[in-house]
Amino acid sequence: MSELHLHIIAFDIPYPPTYGGVIDVFYQIKALSEAGVLIHLHAFDYGKGKRAEELEKLCFSVNYYRRLTRIRSVFNLKPYIVSSRRSDLLLTELTKDHHLILFEGLHTCYHINDKCLKGRLKLVRPTNIEHQYYAHLALTESNILHKIYFAKAALKLFFYQRVIRHADIILPVSDKDSIYFKRKYPDQKVITLPCFHANTWTRDEKGGGNYVLFHGNLEVAENERAAVYLMQKVMNDIAFPFIIAGNSPSNRLIRIAAYYPNASIIVSPDETAMIELIRKAHIHLLITFQSTGLKLKLLNALYNGNFVVVNNKMVMGTGLEALCYVANTADEMKNQIQILINADSPFHKTENDHTVLLENFDNKKNASKLLDLMH
Repeated sequence: MSELHLHIIAFDIPYPPTYGGVIDVFYQIKALSEAGVLIHLHAFDYGKGKRAEELEKLCFSVNYYRRLTRIRSVFNLKPYIVSSRRSDLLLTELTKDHHLILFEGLHTCYHINDKCLKGRLKLVRPTNIEHQYYAHLALTESNILHKIYFAKAALKLFFYQRVIRHADIILPVSDKDSIYFKRKYPDQKVITLPCFHANTWTRDEKGGGNYVLFHGNLEVAENERAAVYLMQKVMNDIAFPFIIAGNSPSNRLIRIAAYYPNASIIVSPDETAMIELIRKAHIHLLITFQSTGLKLKLLNALYNGNFVVVNNKMVMGTGLEALCYVANTADEMKNQIQILINADSPFHKTENDHTVLLENFDNKKNASKLLDLMH
């Protein structure tokens, strides 16, 4: 069997895997490497100059490129998340051979239609429908300058996403997103490829803690908004501890939590501490206000945690609703939590139910799915 090489263009350096998109890229690289793929990784550095030995162990080659965050990138006609990831050095590396190219997200597609890459097999993996994501940020942002920035970004992304037509295969992370791309680009092959992740499901006893947990990257405005909503509308009159855990909570979030005696914030727990919080939580309370992509925190809770309460948007298009307790209004969430507070079985969903996770979100299986497309 001949060697199989693959170029992967990552929007960030995918190590350490500390947030959603990077977690997906890192464990995808790990699974493909274990399957024998020789990976040529191209990663954009956010100016921190970091290098990752772990990536160099997994990849055939690793190249780093400085992200162009100068003012000129902001005023480029292309979206900032794209124009800041352009590199002549990257293009030179890609043209040294004829291997397949995987573009991780619309962010990395600046060179996808370059004539130098004509005839190459190109795959794009959108983890979000980006213009919808930014439009939502514009709607929910209170700062007028930020609102204008997000609205302009959404408009640019809406028009720019047509560049995806230059991909041979589109690999969204959820069925819902796949429906969108199939309708938008009927001439392209569109195949759902769920997120890669660090989890393995076991029957080890979970729960046992006397708290409800919301976790996520608190630097993301969407997650802060969800945490505030849950404190003010759902857990505000439930006599049960509510823990919010995640990276870099804002001073505003900390101030709001101080008003609620049952609420507490755990600031930037490391990976071990976060898994311990997830495993011991009696109830996971996870909501989102937009349904694009797949929320990796949901997978973390379902693999490692006990009861999981979500709204429809959190599970839409994932096929995971059978493993969750779905509630959409504040009153529905309150009622569901009151019921589960008194439930003592850590195995509220059967082992057969969890085969849904193992079948659809198994890293080895999804790496094989990707390998089949590459041959």
